[in-house]
Amino acid sequence: MIAAEVGHGKHLLALDWGTSALRGALVNSQGQVLKERAFARGILSVAPGEFGDVFAALFGDWARDHAALCLVSGMAGSQQGWVEAPYCACPAGFADVAAQLVWIKHSDGLLGQTVLPTAIVPGLTCEHAVDVAGLASLPDVMRGEEVQIFGAMHLTGLQDGVFVLPGTHSKWARVEAGRVTSFQTFMTGEFYALLSQHSLLARSIAVDAPLDEAAFVQGLMVARQGAGLLHHAFGTRTLALFARLGPAQLASYLSGLVIGEELRGQTLPTGTGVVLIGSPTLTQRYTLALAQLGTPAQVLGAEATWAGLHALATTWRA
Repeated sequence: MIAAEVGHGKHLLALDWGTSALRGALVNSQGQVLKERAFARGILSVAPGEFGDVFAALFGDWARDHAALCLVSGMAGSQQGWVEAPYCACPAGFADVAAQLVWIKHSDGLLGQTVLPTAIVPGLTCEHAVDVAGLASLPDVMRGEEVQIFGAMHLTGLQDGVFVLPGTHSKWARVEAGRVTSFQTFMTGEFYALLSQHSLLARSIAVDAPLDEAAFVQGLMVARQGAGLLHHAFGTRTLALFARLGPAQLASYLSGLVIGEELRGQTLPTGTGVVLIGSPTLTQRYTLALAQLGTPAQVLGAEATWAGLHALATTWRA
């Protein structure tokens, strides 16, 4: 069994291949990360048909000398990626995703004499019911975040709960009995970028300013008043016009508005809190936002990806 070989001088080669970046790690049988590498070689920088060549150039030595198995998560499984991996329908757990891995055959000679079993991890999809004539439901999808959720479950030991992944497209996932039952996507980060860099508001905002907690909380509280982001976003302009907040404060205020709008639509768990998975910059803001609502948060970072791929590797059996 290949999975059993991981740890006998061979390791898992775990790759997180996203839109703008490629990260990799060697992970031993105990789940310990031995080495890491990162490159600005996201899928948008790779021409069709050249993914295998990029893999060999950047990770071929690990594949030849150290790995028994390679698992790849993220946008490498999209239509624009290495090989398309069809979405796995929710509810889905470790076994469901492991059963739908899409295997890749490396071209002869690409890795020398090594034949490394390599698979793409499928993303997840779920359906949201809507009451609209001619439309019964709306689909939602994720790629890469499912691995982070599985990793967070493995690291925390939680089999039930709410897992939040802030980002360009934030995800809120519900987990029951070790399976992702449903999730929702919010274009929070993308809307913040559009408003702060490509709208009239960009003239008033210092987007690189550090977090101003007081202004951020002001934005959160305004979002909670209702009326919606389309109305409140204009207030960012008028606060600048009347010199009530400076450019650095306005960046945090707008961040609070968009995150507050995301939170306004959530039914937050009582007592148990949520698990946040993401970069320190974003998890700091979401932790602060959730604290204003009385919801505690447990925070994880990049380690969730490697833990998730390791858990999938140990779930799968050849």
